[in-house]
Amino acid sequence: MSEKQKQMLQKLAALAGLVCLFIAFAISNEYFFTVNNLMTIGLQTSTIAFIGIGVTLPILTGGIDLSIGSVVALAGVAAAMLVNAGAPVPIGMMFGVLVGALCGTTNGVFITRLRLPPFIATLGMMMIARGIALYITNAAPVSGMPESFSTLGNGALFRVVEVGANGFPIVKFPGIPYPVILMVFLAVAFAFVLMKLRVGRYLYAIGSNEEAARLSGIKTDRVKVFAYMCSGALAGLTGVVLASRLVTAQPNGGVMYELDAIASAVVGGTSLTGGVGTIPGTLIGAFIMGVLRNGLNMNGTSFFVQQIIIGGVIIATVAFDQLRQQKKTSKPKPVSKTTKAPK
Repeated sequence: MSEKQKQMLQKLAALAGLVCLFIAFAISNEYFFTVNNLMTIGLQTSTIAFIGIGVTLPILTGGIDLSIGSVVALAGVAAAMLVNAGAPVPIGMMFGVLVGALCGTTNGVFITRLRLPPFIATLGMMMIARGIALYITNAAPVSGMPESFSTLGNGALFRVVEVGANGFPIVKFPGIPYPVILMVFLAVAFAFVLMKLRVGRYLYAIGSNEEAARLSGIKTDRVKVFAYMCSGALAGLTGVVLASRLVTAQPNGGVMYELDAIASAVVGGTSLTGGVGTIPGTLIGAFIMGVLRNGLNMNGTSFFVQQIIIGGVIIATVAFDQLRQQKKTSKPKPVSKTTKAPK
């Protein structure tokens, strides 16, 4: 089998795993493969996809972002508080995304200017963002936003509702949730950035060999700041969408979201060593996480058992990636044919 065929099989492995999950859960539960549940899966997966797409960029550079969950909480709180202060809903939501982008940019500056390891810089931001969210709210949820605040998180395109004989509404088709539409748009946009734009090629180059990228003229610091800014902005968007869905912003929300984001990227084929990964792969990884959680819930699996299963999937995926990297770097050297015969 040629190297190109091996790479194609590796790209299709995550998709094959997703298809197998769909088949297994559809057989085990008759309500799994229904329109309502499929829309629910899409809605639940969209938030994982947002932060998964965002964290893919820092991972491509060989870094990591552990501040995602705290930034999700801070952005949601910031958007809700600004709307409650009288700002229009779109302005408040944009402010939440900007807060996330600012946190991500700060991470990038810590890493590029202060030369902090990404793990330490983003770990510090995780604590700072969470502390700010708790401080400005006194650890209390933010509620009381207008009804229009819930449109982004709970609205749907092409929803069909009819009034029954008893006067109660009957949902004929739940529609496509707005977060799902936003997820598809962002996946296409960032896939275009990575595949067609110069900054996308720079991200791969830095992850493959940062020193070689720098010597070739790439402004590696700027590219890294861009990667962390995008990660923060998408974490901010996630916080806004979650606050809109619940019509409440929780300063304690977003706990462990960074692990879901990293898991979706890694399961989708992104290498933690950098330089390898795609947005479609991350999207597939996010759906694997979403389908796994949804299917296990529908089958009555304990939350604690779910954690064990998902943790095992992550370990197995990373182990497979490490073995693949070792095979690439441990190819036998060709034997020289110029050795002299013994006298």
